[in-house]
Amino acid sequence: MNNTVTPIERIETPGAQQLTLLTVPENPSTDLQPSSAHVRFQLSTTTRKRGLAHVAEIRRQLAESQEQREARVANPLPPRRPHAA
Repeated sequence: MNNTVTPIERIETPGAQQLTLLTVPENPSTDLQPSSAHVRFQLSTTTRKRGLAHVAEIRRQLAESQEQREARVANPLPPRRPHAA
């Protein structure tokens, strides 16, 4: 039995790259523009559209929860009355 070690080639990038969520226009066109991202980060059109739909749903949920928080602050509970001991 021979044990062989397979060398692994590692590709080092010049520095860390941070991906950010770009703003999406209110009425995005049905035709997505080609991505200017590095080739290894480019996604298919189907994946991009599905991702944008997920982002839109998350933003909707965040806006809804923000409205609920603001409604609770606008309508606080009445103060408690002290009870005799």
